[in-house]
Amino acid sequence: MTKTPENKNLKVDSQISLKGLVKAIFNDTVHVQIGGKVITLPITDLKSQ
Repeated sequence: MTKTPENKNLKVDSQISLKGLVKAIFNDTVHVQIGGKVITLPITDLKSQ
């Protein structure tokens, strides 16, 4: 008797909070240093929160 595996989809929608140093702000992006890395965030993502 063979069992067919079932496809199970799991979706997670969550937010995390990270503290970092703002290195630069341009017209449409913010550059934030978290740890040893600088990441770029679109300002439109920040306005939705």
